[in-house]
Amino acid sequence: MLARLESLEQRLAEVNLLLSGPEAARDLNTLRRLNREQVELTQVVGHLTAWKQAQADREAAEAMRADPELRAFADEEAQSALQRLRTEEDTLQRLLLPRDPNDERDVMLEIRAGTGGDESALFAGDLLRMYLRYAERQGWQTELMSESASELGGYREVIVRIAGDGVYSRLKFESGGHRVQRVPETEAQGRIHTSACTVAVMAEADDAGEVQIDPESLRIDVFRASGAGGQHVNKTESAVRITHLPTGIVVECQDDRSQHRNRDKAMKVLATRLRDRQMREAQAREAAHRKSLIGSGDRSERIRTYNFPQGRLTDHRINLTLYKLDRVMDGDIDEVLSALGSAHQAEQLAALAEAG
Repeated sequence: MLARLESLEQRLAEVNLLLSGPEAARDLNTLRRLNREQVELTQVVGHLTAWKQAQADREAAEAMRADPELRAFADEEAQSALQRLRTEEDTLQRLLLPRDPNDERDVMLEIRAGTGGDESALFAGDLLRMYLRYAERQGWQTELMSESASELGGYREVIVRIAGDGVYSRLKFESGGHRVQRVPETEAQGRIHTSACTVAVMAEADDAGEVQIDPESLRIDVFRASGAGGQHVNKTESAVRITHLPTGIVVECQDDRSQHRNRDKAMKVLATRLRDRQMREAQAREAAHRKSLIGSGDRSERIRTYNFPQGRLTDHRINLTLYKLDRVMDGDIDEVLSALGSAHQAEQLAALAEAG
């Protein structure tokens, strides 16, 4: 393991050199790739430095034990250094696990109402607020890309872009079916209803042509915006619908008054959806990805239940139950996301142990 870590230390020096050179500034894709690699390597090398320091401290403490007057102090120092060594070793082992190359990317978060009619749309709005509040807590930036509002509030479909440090690594396990159990405001008999939404977290495609889209493969329609939006609604054809003919993927944006900006947003969402589709097709060909319970991101899978009468959230993949639903819906989801990340790492470590 040490040889691999030292090779990563050398690689960080190479990356720093490349980033300081003129070539990186000329190619945006190369610059982004090197910046991501630098972030990852800096974290690993920092822990390697801490491990080496703990090793040196332990050796120094062992040397002090030869002096009877310093033995008690040396024993304490050696024990402290040993604990730090073990902590850093555990951390380094986790950091050396196969990394998801998308972890540092920004995301397109897509929420779609499913079974449950108006109640499902209202729950989609609640989920959107939960993620936006969490993004606010993390200091991330958010931008509404597309929305299809329902008549009673909430959304039939909504797409938001979330940008910041490690957004995909934090949110990637949110893809799947989210089920809600509660008494709708329109329910006179007080009966609990069950409805569902689908969440898709897609790593954003880079701007600089990462996904090649043939203009001939697109049908672009412009039309008048509908729904809330002020005086411009139904007066100018600012809304844009883009259909990718080979896949049938349709993206619609009408939230901006500018047709040009709506088109740019729609193309960004389309590129991200196409990239996400390519990634999932590649993963489907790999048995290791199919076997991974948490990392599958299967959107037909029911991953979580929000039970409002009991104030309970249950994540079915890792059998996690929390009784703080009000705080969760207000964006306090760190505990859930951390548990999912830890479970995924445990799966990876177990797979490595089996392979070894």
